[in-house]
Amino acid sequence: MERNYAIDFIKFFAILAVVVIHTFPRDHQFGYFILDNVSRFAVPFFFAASGYLFGLKVISHPDSLEYYKRYITKILKIYASWLLFYFCYDLIAIFIIGEDVHQYLQGFTAANLLYYGKGTSGYQLWFVIALAWSITVLYLFFRLQKIGLLLIIALCMNIAGLFGQSYSLFCELPLPTRDAAFIGLFYTAAGFWFAYSRIHRRFSKKTYLYLYFFFSALQAAEGYLMEKVLAASHGEYFLSTIFLTVSLFLFAVNHPELGKGLGITKIGGNALGIYAIHVFFIDMIDIATAKLGFEHAPQNGWWNMVDTFLVFTLSYAAYQFLQAAKIRLRGSPKEEE
Repeated sequence: MERNYAIDFIKFFAILAVVVIHTFPRDHQFGYFILDNVSRFAVPFFFAASGYLFGLKVISHPDSLEYYKRYITKILKIYASWLLFYFCYDLIAIFIIGEDVHQYLQGFTAANLLYYGKGTSGYQLWFVIALAWSITVLYLFFRLQKIGLLLIIALCMNIAGLFGQSYSLFCELPLPTRDAAFIGLFYTAAGFWFAYSRIHRRFSKKTYLYLYFFFSALQAAEGYLMEKVLAASHGEYFLSTIFLTVSLFLFAVNHPELGKGLGITKIGGNALGIYAIHVFFIDMIDIATAKLGFEHAPQNGWWNMVDTFLVFTLSYAAYQFLQAAKIRLRGSPKEEE
């Protein structure tokens, strides 16, 4: 299978967008209405890329079940490892601050740990467990040869889930929708569908790119309309998110050589590691700025950009260090993500 460099190239900007979302305060005008809304392509793109690459491998693999088992085992190991990391980090912080550990442990329900990815300060881990569930459902429908049916069901679920997020002003759902069923499954299934059907060459690369910019502007407009004009609560994804993610992903699929040989493409290949650890460094920098008496620094736009750069750089460096340490301990070559 020929490597698609464009996916890793765009992953660099996607993981940078995730860090931007988590470091820029929501009440910051520039960060909120421009960066926040435009950056919302990131997690859907990660899901779509995972579904696409899984599809390419599982379709051509002589033993699809064996490949699924290896893939899902890897994802679950990543999830369990980082969940343990943030659990230990939280316990240390609780004992230092003197908070109630029993109250903290109440968040460790089966639903939170096994499905929603909640319970620790590593709130971003919801993506990892959602990916595991999404891939599992995806593989089941693949074996049943009902990928088209799954895509339709997942699309309906995704649209319904928006009423638990951005469109809750109109009809609020009584359950959380940042999970596999309402977000991860559709985008993962969409990526798999493009690998499965190979219908992605209908338009030119420029057309897909222009569509992405158009729907990105539309998403920013939706965010402004919902939150400023209609005074709705903060939303994460919109109907336009579906179109901007699909158009960006199809651009990447049709431009596989984009980013080849670039350093940022290599960094993008480590996006999952940066994603998993970056929340830890957000906390560390927040603690350091508070200790140094810079409590008001996050209100400054320049500091937000410095904060983003520091979190991103430290996260990448730390993940590279962990990977090098793992190679030394195991004495095995580094696996590709």
